[in-house]
Amino acid sequence: METKAPDEQEAAEVLPQHQFDYRSLEAYLNQHLPGFGADPGAKLTVAQYRLGQSNPTFYLQKGFQGYVLRKKPPGSLLPKAHKIDREFKVQKALFSIGFPVPKPLLYCSNASVIGTEFYIMEHVQGRIFRDFTIPGVSPAERSAMYVAMVETLAQLHSLNVNALQLEGYGIGAGFCKRQVSTWTKQYQAAAHQDIPAMNQLSDWLMKNLPDNDNEEKLIHGDFKLDNIIFHPTESRVIAVLDWELSTIGHPLSDLAHFSLFYFWPRTVPLINQGSYFQENIGIPSLEELISIYCRCRGIDYILPNWNFFVALAYFKLAGILQGVYSRYLLGNNVSENSFQFANVVQPLAETGLQLSKRTFRTTLSQIDTTRELFVQTRRGQEVLTRVKRFMKQHILPAEKEVIEFYVQNENSLDKWKKPSVIDKLKEMAKAEGLWNLFLPAASGLSQVDYALVAEETGKCFFAPEVFNCQAPDTGNMELLHLYGSEKQKQQWLEPLLQGSIASCFCMTEPDVASSDATNIDCSIQKDGDSYVVNGKKWWSSGEYSD
Repeated sequence: METKAPDEQEAAEVLPQHQFDYRSLEAYLNQHLPGFGADPGAKLTVAQYRLGQSNPTFYLQKGFQGYVLRKKPPGSLLPKAHKIDREFKVQKALFSIGFPVPKPLLYCSNASVIGTEFYIMEHVQGRIFRDFTIPGVSPAERSAMYVAMVETLAQLHSLNVNALQLEGYGIGAGFCKRQVSTWTKQYQAAAHQDIPAMNQLSDWLMKNLPDNDNEEKLIHGDFKLDNIIFHPTESRVIAVLDWELSTIGHPLSDLAHFSLFYFWPRTVPLINQGSYFQENIGIPSLEELISIYCRCRGIDYILPNWNFFVALAYFKLAGILQGVYSRYLLGNNVSENSFQFANVVQPLAETGLQLSKRTFRTTLSQIDTTRELFVQTRRGQEVLTRVKRFMKQHILPAEKEVIEFYVQNENSLDKWKKPSVIDKLKEMAKAEGLWNLFLPAASGLSQVDYALVAEETGKCFFAPEVFNCQAPDTGNMELLHLYGSEKQKQQWLEPLLQGSIASCFCMTEPDVASSDATNIDCSIQKDGDSYVVNGKKWWSSGEYSD
């Protein structure tokens, strides 16, 4: 597995309170971890991940091999917290069935090696995002990433616990009651001051437990963006991290935790809520994500006791952050910003109390899917109105003229030309700003916005071209926009976006035809610093250009 060191902002020199004997670790791994001592001349280097608030995590480099080590924090710990052995056990079970987790390699219960028990897993090279706006990607990719996350969560909750051989991993029945009790005790053990809202929320939760508290699914316990590794170039989840809080219980607790930031209090500066909920940035609505989750699990679009689960999620998070601050006071926390959490617990508890009293619509089947389930942005609504007006006033009246042109020139070379009216309409559309609507970076439209626009333009065979939204140019422009070099963009993308040139797609393989690129048999794989192309390319005929 090819590995490169993590970003300097994420891993740095090991903190003084988390130092351990590297030579002892190296000797142990040389003896117990196959392949670790393959390069005896290589030196073991250790860096510590700064992000995260729980079990200290380290990046190990030995020659060309990269590993990740997770261990317990030093010092006095809260009861039942930081169970390293449970993390290793669940990752091993999930990896065995192909669920996306880092490959677990070794568990060591002997605390004398580095001072605490620990485990080793493979280092997964990919993208981790800490900012919930997922900066640096297109709105379409951002939306795809959120969909991939909720699909992965649904996949987790669809697993058979018995088939995973995780019997006894959690009690299951009575989960919600135990969660309220556990996090109440955890909070009380770590509290540095009295916060009435935490006590009130604890009381409310205990008095409003779901009638059906017998769900027995494997749950993550802390499923959120920064515990996900995405593929380096694709909007695909390749690993779910941090299984410390995983257990057997009610899956809606995971879904509610994943949904926390849709209700985030503006007074808490953990994320920039203003940018998070801007329109046109591609983050699906909560209703969309819930509908995808229910569809993937094959369950009804019903969320019983949803107010309980979102209130519980805030109570649990408040308890976790109280513990983080407690460890900061003891001097054994990883993150340098842990001191900030002293003032976060109260507003989170107050938000949980507000949500406990809120009435949520519990069935998505009652929602108008075109208006609420797949939500248009305000700009999308405005652009669609303008497109409809343009279609009615200009394009549909020209349809007869365009058809007559092609009929009259059916047996002439002029049949390959365009009627002059189309070029006139294109200039009009460009002047009105109805141009390149398919590309979010140019139009500011979400996928839902453009889907409704495309439905409208699909009513006339030449309408997409009028708005510069015709195939194959759209796909070619998207590829150039996402992956083209600056020189390629200047030479090809800019003229395509202006509509001054056209592009084509040509697939040349024996036994394979059509414009469907998924038919391609030819493959390309990275081999060191080179690429190996395996396949045949064929000849093409019938080329034509103006």
